[in-house]
Amino acid sequence: MIYFDNAATTWPKPESVYEAVELCMRQKGANPSRSGHTMALLAGQIVFETRVQIAEFFNIADPLQVVFTSNATEALNLGLKGLLKPGDHVITSSLEHNAVTRPLEKLRSQGVEVTKLQASVQEGLHPQQVEAAIQENTKLIVLSHASNVLGVIQPISEIGKIAKERGVLMMVDSAQTAGTLSIDVQAMGIDLLVFAGHKGLLGPQGTGGLYLRGDLQLDSLKEGGTGANSEELFQPEESPERYESGTLNTPGIAGLGAGIEFIRREGIDKIREKENTLIRQLMLGLGKIPGVLLYGPGPTVERAPVLSLNLEGREPSEVSYLLDRLYGIASRPGLHCAPDAHRTLGTFKHGTVRLSLGYFNTTQEVEGCIQAIATICEQKN
Repeated sequence: MIYFDNAATTWPKPESVYEAVELCMRQKGANPSRSGHTMALLAGQIVFETRVQIAEFFNIADPLQVVFTSNATEALNLGLKGLLKPGDHVITSSLEHNAVTRPLEKLRSQGVEVTKLQASVQEGLHPQQVEAAIQENTKLIVLSHASNVLGVIQPISEIGKIAKERGVLMMVDSAQTAGTLSIDVQAMGIDLLVFAGHKGLLGPQGTGGLYLRGDLQLDSLKEGGTGANSEELFQPEESPERYESGTLNTPGIAGLGAGIEFIRREGIDKIREKENTLIRQLMLGLGKIPGVLLYGPGPTVERAPVLSLNLEGREPSEVSYLLDRLYGIASRPGLHCAPDAHRTLGTFKHGTVRLSLGYFNTTQEVEGCIQAIATICEQKN
């Protein structure tokens, strides 16, 4: 299998991630923060140590402001629904995933005003667009760091500076960039950061989280057992307990910690350099094939390692099927849970074929994919 679906979930994981999950299940598989026995304390230690790792990784001042969720979608729902109230105004872009778009549509129906700015396929949003859209009641700017369809990287630092100057909060969805691009919440002016554990951070599925600035408090998305203040009828006020009702995915969190440790050992710059090399090789190779349509920034522009394409006269689903069945290449066709991005791109309703690369892919695999697509195009002719 040549696995080019890393934007959905990275695979394979480092061996240390598999080992950490298994070790936790076998030797530390109790409920964290629920008992005083040895296994429960060990489980709690795993959760705390991973919280600290995440805080250090994103330059978060207080690890207790890191909230674990089951995925980035839950974290986005917690941030958006916990923060925005009727009468508030929120700014977003036309490149967002449904994990942003759908919660905002629900909030719109409840009285929240939503401005969706038209983004450039090549450059994303311009900071001046965002500044011009700010109103007296603007409470939040919410943007993906990079598009999961086009790989376009948004100018988060510049927008964050504008948000701070105007007294507006900024929330960033880093699902496609955490572990691939350096993220510093303080330097970039990020007030709420959403991350997916199972993508660039190389952890297992079922992991994700939300950082929220220390002086912010959200309405909780759910209430229940937290292992603390059990005598109280109401949810605890303190973070992270306020937002982490129910049993955490301790084995997954252990694997996430191992994934982050792997990234730190390898070096994020090394990872970024390799992924850049691979995506440019892919784009340059495919760009020479007649009938291949490539979307988004060109090969000399910095982007996330995501490429959308179509073949003239072929449905994306057919191309993805042929890549899988004939050549063992995993891709993803369709709208990629981001119909707004495809409307912006002009590929709605059929979508595109998405090839998304990761650190464990090779130049040989990229060349194999280029040759496979060339053959599919020749067979059509």
